[in-house]
Amino acid sequence: MKIAMIGTGYVGLVTGACLADIGHTIICVDSAVDKVSALEAGDIPIYEPGLSDVVERNVGAGRLSFTTDLVQAVADCSVIFLAVGTPPASDGRSDLSQVEAATKQIAKAADTSKLVVVKSTVPVGTCRRVGRILAKHGGGKDFSVASNPEFLREGAAIRDFMSPDRIVIGSSDDKTKHVMHDIYAPFAERGVELVSTTLETSELIKYSANAFLATKVAFINEMANLCDATGGDVSALSRGIGLDRRIGEAFLKPGPGYGGSCFPKDTLALTILAQEADCPTRIVESVVDSNSFHIRRLGRRIADFCAAAWCEDSRVPLVGRRIAMLGLAFKANTDDIRQAASTVLAPLLIKSGAEVVGYDPEAAQAAAAEIDFLETALTMDEALEGADAALVLTEWDDIAAINWEKKKKLLKHPVVIDLRNLYDPAKMEALGIDYMSLGRPKPH
Repeated sequence: MKIAMIGTGYVGLVTGACLADIGHTIICVDSAVDKVSALEAGDIPIYEPGLSDVVERNVGAGRLSFTTDLVQAVADCSVIFLAVGTPPASDGRSDLSQVEAATKQIAKAADTSKLVVVKSTVPVGTCRRVGRILAKHGGGKDFSVASNPEFLREGAAIRDFMSPDRIVIGSSDDKTKHVMHDIYAPFAERGVELVSTTLETSELIKYSANAFLATKVAFINEMANLCDATGGDVSALSRGIGLDRRIGEAFLKPGPGYGGSCFPKDTLALTILAQEADCPTRIVESVVDSNSFHIRRLGRRIADFCAAAWCEDSRVPLVGRRIAMLGLAFKANTDDIRQAASTVLAPLLIKSGAEVVGYDPEAAQAAAAEIDFLETALTMDEALEGADAALVLTEWDDIAAINWEKKKKLLKHPVVIDLRNLYDPAKMEALGIDYMSLGRPKPH
Protein backbone atom coordinates (compact mmCIF):
# COMPACT_ATOMS: atom_id res chain seq x y z
CA MET A 1 0.00 0.00 0.00
CA LYS A 2 1.18 3.55 -0.73
CA ILE A 3 1.08 5.72 2.38
CA ALA A 4 2.00 9.34 3.10
CA MET A 5 3.46 10.06 6.54
CA ILE A 6 2.97 13.72 7.52
CA GLY A 7 5.69 14.60 10.01
CA THR A 8 9.18 13.15 10.36
CA GLY A 9 9.63 13.58 14.09
CA TYR A 10 10.22 10.65 16.39
CA VAL A 11 6.87 8.93 15.79
CA GLY A 12 6.57 9.72 12.10
CA LEU A 13 10.08 8.66 11.15
CA VAL A 14 10.04 5.42 13.14
CA THR A 15 6.53 4.51 11.96
CA GLY A 16 7.26 5.37 8.34
CA ALA A 17 10.51 3.41 8.26
CA CYS A 18 8.96 0.37 9.93
CA LEU A 19 5.86 0.37 7.71
CA ALA A 20 8.22 0.40 4.74
CA ASP A 21 10.10 -2.49 6.29
CA ILE A 22 6.97 -4.65 6.27
CA GLY A 23 6.42 -3.95 2.58
CA HIS A 24 4.48 -0.70 2.18
CA THR A 25 5.65 2.25 0.08
CA ILE A 26 6.02 5.27 2.34
CA ILE A 27 6.44 8.95 1.45
CA CYS A 28 7.53 10.93 4.53
CA VAL A 29 6.56 14.59 4.36
CA ASP A 30 8.06 17.47 6.32
CA SER A 31 7.97 21.22 5.75
CA ALA A 32 11.58 21.67 6.93
CA VAL A 33 13.75 21.68 3.80
CA ASP A 34 17.00 21.15 5.71
CA LYS A 35 15.56 18.19 7.58
CA VAL A 36 14.32 16.49 4.43
CA SER A 37 17.66 17.09 2.71
CA ALA A 38 19.47 15.55 5.66
CA LEU A 39 17.18 12.50 5.66
CA GLU A 40 17.71 12.03 1.93
CA ALA A 41 21.45 12.08 2.63
CA GLY A 42 21.04 9.40 5.30
CA ASP A 43 21.49 11.78 8.25
CA ILE A 44 19.02 10.74 10.98
CA PRO A 45 18.05 13.71 13.21
CA ILE A 46 17.33 11.66 16.35
CA TYR A 47 19.27 9.00 18.20
CA GLU A 48 17.34 5.72 18.16
CA PRO A 49 19.15 2.36 18.06
CA GLY A 50 18.57 0.53 14.78
CA LEU A 51 16.64 3.34 13.07
CA SER A 52 19.44 4.35 10.73
CA ASP A 53 19.74 0.78 9.41
CA VAL A 54 15.98 0.49 8.79
CA VAL A 55 15.89 3.83 6.95
CA GLU A 56 18.92 3.01 4.83
CA ARG A 57 17.59 -0.44 3.93
CA ASN A 58 14.19 0.81 2.81
CA VAL A 59 15.44 3.88 0.98
CA GLY A 60 17.74 1.54 -0.92
CA ALA A 61 14.83 -0.78 -1.71
CA GLY A 62 12.74 2.13 -3.02
CA ARG A 63 10.03 1.74 -0.38
CA LEU A 64 10.88 4.87 1.64
CA SER A 65 11.33 8.45 0.41
CA PHE A 66 11.27 11.99 1.80
CA THR A 67 9.75 15.18 0.44
CA THR A 68 8.56 18.67 1.34
CA ASP A 69 5.77 18.45 -1.26
CA LEU A 70 2.66 17.59 0.76
CA VAL A 71 0.31 18.22 -2.18
CA GLN A 72 2.02 15.66 -4.39
CA ALA A 73 2.35 13.13 -1.57
CA VAL A 74 -1.36 13.37 -0.76
CA ALA A 75 -2.25 13.03 -4.43
CA ASP A 76 -0.08 9.92 -4.77
CA CYS A 77 -1.41 8.09 -1.70
CA SER A 78 -4.81 6.81 -0.61
CA VAL A 79 -3.85 6.67 3.08
CA ILE A 80 -2.31 9.61 4.94
CA PHE A 81 -0.89 9.23 8.45
CA LEU A 82 -0.79 12.30 10.70
CA ALA A 83 2.29 12.13 12.93
CA VAL A 84 2.85 15.78 13.78
CA GLY A 85 3.68 17.15 17.21
CA THR A 86 1.10 17.76 19.93
CA PRO A 87 3.21 19.56 22.57
CA PRO A 88 1.68 20.82 25.80
CA ALA A 89 0.21 24.30 25.64
CA SER A 90 0.79 26.81 28.43
CA ASP A 91 -2.34 25.59 30.24
CA GLY A 92 -1.34 21.92 30.06
CA ARG A 93 -3.73 21.00 27.25
CA SER A 94 -2.39 19.42 24.08
CA ASP A 95 -1.57 21.99 21.42
CA LEU A 96 -3.41 20.72 18.33
CA SER A 97 -2.38 23.54 16.00
CA GLN A 98 -0.07 21.31 13.96
CA VAL A 99 -2.77 18.65 13.65
CA GLU A 100 -5.32 21.19 12.48
CA ALA A 101 -2.95 22.89 10.03
CA ALA A 102 -1.88 19.59 8.47
CA THR A 103 -5.51 18.45 8.23
CA LYS A 104 -6.49 21.60 6.32
CA GLN A 105 -3.57 21.08 3.94
CA ILE A 106 -4.60 17.47 3.32
CA ALA A 107 -8.23 18.47 2.70
CA LYS A 108 -7.24 21.08 0.13
CA ALA A 109 -4.62 18.88 -1.55
CA ALA A 110 -6.74 15.75 -1.91
CA ASP A 111 -8.09 15.05 -5.38
CA THR A 112 -10.12 11.97 -4.39
CA SER A 113 -11.37 10.32 -1.20
CA LYS A 114 -8.67 9.61 1.37
CA LEU A 115 -8.25 7.81 4.68
CA VAL A 116 -6.57 10.04 7.28
CA VAL A 117 -5.00 8.12 10.17
CA VAL A 118 -4.24 10.07 13.35
CA LYS A 119 -1.02 8.63 14.77
CA SER A 120 -0.22 11.59 17.03
CA THR A 121 -1.23 11.39 20.69
CA VAL A 122 -4.38 13.50 20.90
CA PRO A 123 -7.22 14.15 23.37
CA VAL A 124 -10.51 12.34 23.05
CA GLY A 125 -12.63 13.95 20.33
CA THR A 126 -9.71 15.01 18.13
CA CYS A 127 -10.40 12.46 15.39
CA ARG A 128 -13.99 13.70 15.12
CA ARG A 129 -12.58 17.21 14.93
CA VAL A 130 -10.21 16.14 12.15
CA GLY A 131 -13.21 14.74 10.28
CA ARG A 132 -15.06 18.04 10.56
CA ILE A 133 -12.04 20.00 9.28
CA LEU A 134 -11.69 17.63 6.33
CA ALA A 135 -15.39 18.04 5.49
CA LYS A 136 -15.21 21.83 5.77
CA HIS A 137 -12.11 22.31 3.59
CA GLY A 138 -12.34 19.23 1.36
CA GLY A 139 -14.65 20.58 -1.31
CA GLY A 140 -17.17 17.77 -0.98
CA LYS A 141 -14.65 14.92 -1.24
CA ASP A 142 -15.28 11.84 0.87
CA PHE A 143 -12.83 11.43 3.76
CA SER A 144 -12.64 8.82 6.48
CA VAL A 145 -10.68 9.03 9.71
CA ALA A 146 -8.97 6.41 11.86
CA SER A 147 -7.20 6.54 15.21
CA ASN A 148 -4.02 4.48 15.53
CA PRO A 149 -2.07 5.46 18.66
CA GLU A 150 1.60 4.59 18.99
CA PHE A 151 3.17 2.73 21.93
CA LEU A 152 6.84 3.23 21.15
CA ARG A 153 9.42 3.47 23.92
CA GLU A 154 12.32 5.72 23.10
CA GLY A 155 15.46 3.61 22.94
CA ALA A 156 13.48 0.51 21.95
CA ALA A 157 11.15 1.92 19.28
CA ILE A 158 12.13 -0.39 16.42
CA ARG A 159 11.64 -3.48 18.55
CA ASP A 160 8.37 -2.14 19.93
CA PHE A 161 7.00 -1.46 16.45
CA MET A 162 8.09 -4.75 14.93
CA SER A 163 7.05 -6.87 17.95
CA PRO A 164 4.04 -5.08 19.44
CA ASP A 165 1.91 -6.29 22.34
CA ARG A 166 -1.16 -5.13 20.39
CA ILE A 167 -2.18 -2.68 17.68
CA VAL A 168 -5.08 -0.36 18.49
CA ILE A 169 -7.36 0.82 15.68
CA GLY A 170 -10.22 3.23 16.16
CA SER A 171 -12.75 3.77 13.39
CA SER A 172 -16.39 4.58 12.78
CA ASP A 173 -17.11 2.32 9.80
CA ASP A 174 -16.21 -1.15 8.55
CA LYS A 175 -14.48 0.06 5.38
CA THR A 176 -11.96 2.08 7.38
CA LYS A 177 -11.41 -0.80 9.78
CA HIS A 178 -10.72 -3.20 6.90
CA VAL A 179 -8.17 -0.84 5.31
CA MET A 180 -6.36 -0.51 8.65
CA HIS A 181 -6.37 -4.28 9.07
CA ASP A 182 -4.85 -4.63 5.60
CA ILE A 183 -2.05 -2.22 6.57
CA TYR A 184 -1.22 -4.28 9.64
CA ALA A 185 -1.95 -7.71 8.13
CA PRO A 186 1.69 -8.92 8.50
CA PHE A 187 1.36 -8.52 12.28
CA ALA A 188 -2.05 -10.17 12.48
CA GLU A 189 -0.64 -13.15 10.59
CA ARG A 190 1.97 -13.51 13.37
CA GLY A 191 -0.74 -13.55 16.04
CA VAL A 192 -0.59 -9.90 17.16
CA GLU A 193 -4.05 -8.81 18.27
CA LEU A 194 -5.58 -5.91 16.36
CA VAL A 195 -7.81 -4.17 18.89
CA SER A 196 -10.64 -2.60 16.90
CA THR A 197 -12.75 -0.05 18.72
CA THR A 198 -14.33 3.39 18.40
CA LEU A 199 -12.41 6.58 17.71
CA GLU A 200 -12.95 7.88 21.22
CA THR A 201 -11.93 4.66 22.95
CA SER A 202 -8.79 4.38 20.83
CA GLU A 203 -7.76 7.93 21.73
CA LEU A 204 -8.38 7.25 25.41
CA ILE A 205 -6.44 3.95 25.39
CA LYS A 206 -3.15 5.79 24.77
CA TYR A 207 -3.68 8.23 27.62
CA SER A 208 -4.88 5.48 29.95
CA ALA A 209 -1.89 3.25 29.23
CA ASN A 210 0.63 6.01 29.89
CA ALA A 211 -1.19 7.14 33.02
CA PHE A 212 -1.18 3.60 34.42
CA LEU A 213 2.54 3.13 33.74
CA ALA A 214 3.28 6.54 35.27
CA THR A 215 1.31 5.42 38.32
CA LYS A 216 3.57 2.38 38.75
CA VAL A 217 6.67 4.59 38.50
CA ALA A 218 5.36 7.08 41.08
CA PHE A 219 4.24 4.25 43.36
CA ILE A 220 7.61 2.49 43.47
CA ASN A 221 9.38 5.79 44.09
CA GLU A 222 7.11 6.40 47.08
CA MET A 223 7.83 2.87 48.32
CA ALA A 224 11.57 3.54 47.95
CA ASN A 225 11.20 6.64 50.11
CA LEU A 226 9.28 4.59 52.66
CA CYS A 227 12.01 1.95 52.62
CA ASP A 228 14.58 4.65 53.35
CA ALA A 229 12.48 5.80 56.31
CA THR A 230 11.84 2.33 57.75
CA GLY A 231 14.90 0.28 56.85
CA GLY A 232 13.24 -1.73 54.10
CA ASP A 233 14.87 -2.78 50.83
CA VAL A 234 13.04 -1.59 47.71
CA SER A 235 14.84 -4.13 45.50
CA ALA A 236 13.32 -7.04 47.43
CA LEU A 237 10.02 -5.19 47.74
CA SER A 238 9.84 -4.68 43.98
CA ARG A 239 10.63 -8.33 43.37
CA GLY A 240 8.12 -9.45 45.96
CA ILE A 241 5.19 -7.55 44.50
CA GLY A 242 6.26 -7.76 40.83
CA LEU A 243 6.10 -11.55 40.79
CA ASP A 244 2.37 -11.25 41.42
CA ARG A 245 0.96 -11.71 37.90
CA ARG A 246 -1.78 -9.21 38.68
CA ILE A 247 0.89 -6.53 39.18
CA GLY A 248 3.85 -7.50 36.99
CA GLU A 249 7.52 -6.56 37.27
CA ALA A 250 7.68 -3.81 34.62
CA PHE A 251 8.06 -0.17 35.73
CA LEU A 252 8.78 -1.12 39.34
CA LYS A 253 12.34 0.17 39.55
CA PRO A 254 12.86 3.39 41.53
CA GLY A 255 14.53 6.36 39.90
CA PRO A 256 14.55 10.14 39.64
CA GLY A 257 10.92 10.36 38.51
CA TYR A 258 9.37 9.80 35.11
CA GLY A 259 10.22 12.16 32.26
CA GLY A 260 10.38 12.23 28.48
CA SER A 261 7.89 13.37 25.89
CA CYS A 262 4.94 11.18 26.90
CA PHE A 263 4.28 10.53 30.59
CA PRO A 264 4.44 14.14 31.87
CA LYS A 265 2.47 15.54 28.94
CA ASP A 266 -0.12 12.78 28.75
CA THR A 267 -0.87 12.49 32.47
CA LEU A 268 -1.41 16.25 32.72
CA ALA A 269 -3.55 16.33 29.57
CA LEU A 270 -5.66 13.44 30.88
CA THR A 271 -6.35 15.21 34.18
CA ILE A 272 -7.46 18.35 32.34
CA LEU A 273 -9.68 16.34 29.99
CA ALA A 274 -11.26 14.55 32.95
CA GLN A 275 -11.89 17.79 34.85
CA GLU A 276 -13.60 19.30 31.81
CA ALA A 277 -15.78 16.19 31.57
CA ASP A 278 -16.65 16.59 35.27
CA CYS A 279 -15.03 13.19 35.93
CA PRO A 280 -11.81 14.14 37.77
CA THR A 281 -9.11 11.44 37.81
CA ARG A 282 -7.96 11.83 41.41
CA ILE A 283 -5.44 8.99 41.17
CA VAL A 284 -3.74 10.46 38.10
CA GLU A 285 -3.75 13.93 39.65
CA SER A 286 -1.96 12.46 42.66
CA VAL A 287 0.56 10.74 40.40
CA VAL A 288 1.41 14.07 38.75
CA ASP A 289 1.86 15.71 42.15
CA SER A 290 3.86 12.76 43.51
CA ASN A 291 6.30 12.76 40.61
CA SER A 292 6.88 16.50 40.87
CA PHE A 293 7.41 16.30 44.64
CA HIS A 294 9.74 13.29 44.34
CA ILE A 295 12.25 14.94 42.05
CA ARG A 296 12.26 18.22 44.03
CA ARG A 297 12.76 16.25 47.25
CA LEU A 298 15.78 14.52 45.71
CA GLY A 299 17.49 17.89 45.38
CA ARG A 300 17.33 18.36 49.16
CA ARG A 301 18.39 14.76 49.83
CA ILE A 302 21.43 15.15 47.59
CA ALA A 303 22.49 18.30 49.42
CA ASP A 304 22.00 16.68 52.84
CA PHE A 305 23.89 13.53 51.86
CA CYS A 306 26.81 15.53 50.48
CA ALA A 307 26.91 17.70 53.60
CA ALA A 308 27.27 14.61 55.78
CA ALA A 309 29.89 13.04 53.48
CA TRP A 310 31.95 16.23 53.29
CA CYS A 311 31.34 17.21 56.94
CA GLU A 312 30.04 20.53 55.66
CA ASP A 313 27.56 23.06 57.01
CA SER A 314 24.23 21.50 56.01
CA ARG A 315 22.77 24.93 55.28
CA VAL A 316 25.05 25.70 52.32
CA PRO A 317 26.87 22.44 51.49
CA LEU A 318 27.02 22.85 47.71
CA VAL A 319 28.54 26.31 47.42
CA GLY A 320 31.72 26.07 45.39
CA ARG A 321 31.44 22.29 44.99
CA ARG A 322 31.80 20.49 41.65
CA ILE A 323 29.18 17.84 40.83
CA ALA A 324 29.68 15.38 37.97
CA MET A 325 26.24 14.58 36.54
CA LEU A 326 26.41 11.24 34.71
CA GLY A 327 23.55 10.94 32.24
CA LEU A 328 21.46 13.86 31.01
CA ALA A 329 18.82 12.18 28.80
CA PHE A 330 15.60 11.15 30.54
CA LYS A 331 16.50 7.50 29.90
CA ALA A 332 19.22 5.46 28.22
CA ASN A 333 19.45 4.93 24.45
CA THR A 334 17.92 8.28 23.53
CA ASP A 335 19.09 11.86 23.17
CA ASP A 336 15.77 13.21 24.48
CA ILE A 337 16.02 15.58 27.46
CA ARG A 338 12.36 16.59 27.56
CA GLN A 339 11.25 16.56 31.22
CA ALA A 340 14.49 14.74 32.11
CA ALA A 341 15.61 14.71 35.73
CA SER A 342 18.73 16.60 34.67
CA THR A 343 16.61 19.58 33.60
CA VAL A 344 15.23 19.86 37.14
CA LEU A 345 18.13 18.74 39.34
CA ALA A 346 20.93 20.58 37.53
CA PRO A 347 19.23 24.00 37.95
CA LEU A 348 18.46 23.20 41.61
CA LEU A 349 22.10 22.29 42.30
CA ILE A 350 23.42 25.27 40.36
CA LYS A 351 21.05 27.61 42.20
CA SER A 352 22.44 26.18 45.46
CA GLY A 353 25.95 27.24 44.44
CA ALA A 354 27.29 24.08 42.84
CA GLU A 355 29.25 23.85 39.62
CA VAL A 356 27.62 21.07 37.57
CA VAL A 357 29.44 19.33 34.72
CA GLY A 358 27.37 16.81 32.76
CA TYR A 359 28.30 13.78 30.70
CA ASP A 360 25.99 11.94 28.31
CA PRO A 361 26.99 9.94 25.21
CA GLU A 362 24.14 11.43 23.14
CA ALA A 363 22.28 14.21 24.97
CA ALA A 364 25.04 16.57 26.13
CA GLN A 365 24.55 19.14 23.39
CA ALA A 366 20.78 19.32 23.87
CA ALA A 367 21.16 19.58 27.65
CA ALA A 368 23.74 22.37 27.40
CA ALA A 369 21.33 24.35 25.21
CA GLU A 370 18.47 23.82 27.66
CA ILE A 371 20.13 24.22 31.09
CA ASP A 372 21.72 27.56 31.96
CA PHE A 373 25.28 27.39 33.34
CA LEU A 374 25.59 23.65 32.79
CA GLU A 375 29.06 22.61 31.71
CA THR A 376 29.41 19.48 29.61
CA ALA A 377 32.28 17.03 29.21
CA LEU A 378 33.18 14.99 26.15
CA THR A 379 34.17 11.98 28.27
CA MET A 380 33.12 10.51 31.57
CA ASP A 381 36.66 10.88 32.94
CA GLU A 382 36.62 14.58 32.10
CA ALA A 383 33.40 15.01 34.06
CA LEU A 384 34.67 13.04 37.07
CA GLU A 385 38.12 14.66 37.23
CA GLY A 386 38.29 16.74 40.41
CA ALA A 387 34.57 16.44 41.17
CA ASP A 388 33.41 16.53 44.79
CA ALA A 389 30.63 14.02 44.00
CA ALA A 390 29.23 11.97 41.13
CA LEU A 391 25.47 12.03 40.53
CA VAL A 392 24.13 9.15 38.40
CA LEU A 393 20.90 9.99 36.55
CA THR A 394 20.73 7.82 33.41
CA GLU A 395 21.31 4.08 33.08
CA TRP A 396 23.52 4.12 29.96
CA ASP A 397 25.55 0.91 29.59
CA ASP A 398 28.88 2.70 30.04
CA ILE A 399 27.60 4.37 33.22
CA ALA A 400 26.14 1.12 34.61
CA ALA A 401 29.47 -0.62 33.94
CA ILE A 402 31.71 1.94 35.70
CA ASN A 403 34.66 0.39 37.53
CA TRP A 404 34.52 2.54 40.64
CA GLU A 405 37.73 1.10 42.03
CA LYS A 406 39.49 2.94 39.20
CA LYS A 407 37.15 5.89 38.65
CA LYS A 408 36.99 6.95 42.31
CA LYS A 409 40.60 8.07 41.99
CA LEU A 410 39.43 10.83 39.65
CA LEU A 411 37.08 12.24 42.28
CA LYS A 412 38.23 14.82 44.80
CA HIS A 413 35.95 13.13 47.33
CA PRO A 414 34.68 9.53 46.94
CA VAL A 415 30.97 10.42 46.96
CA VAL A 416 28.51 8.72 44.58
CA ILE A 417 24.78 9.44 44.48
CA ASP A 418 23.08 6.73 42.42
CA LEU A 419 19.48 7.55 41.50
CA ARG A 420 19.17 4.43 39.32
CA ASN A 421 20.35 1.82 41.87
CA LEU A 422 22.96 0.57 39.42
CA TYR A 423 25.64 -0.52 41.87
CA ASP A 424 25.99 -2.92 44.81
CA PRO A 425 25.93 -0.97 48.10
CA ALA A 426 28.21 -3.50 49.81
CA LYS A 427 30.84 -3.25 47.06
CA MET A 428 30.69 0.53 47.08
CA GLU A 429 31.18 0.59 50.85
CA ALA A 430 34.10 -1.84 50.56
CA LEU A 431 35.73 0.61 48.14
CA GLY A 432 35.47 3.37 50.71
CA ILE A 433 32.85 5.28 48.73
CA ASP A 434 30.14 7.31 50.43
CA TYR A 435 27.22 5.87 48.47
CA MET A 436 23.58 6.91 48.28
CA SER A 437 20.92 4.99 46.38
CA LEU A 438 17.12 4.84 46.59
CA GLY A 439 15.31 2.65 49.11
CA ARG A 440 18.20 0.32 49.89
CA PRO A 441 19.65 0.05 53.41
CA LYS A 442 23.33 0.46 54.13
CA PRO A 443 25.24 -2.85 54.41
CA HIS A 444 25.63 -4.19 57.96
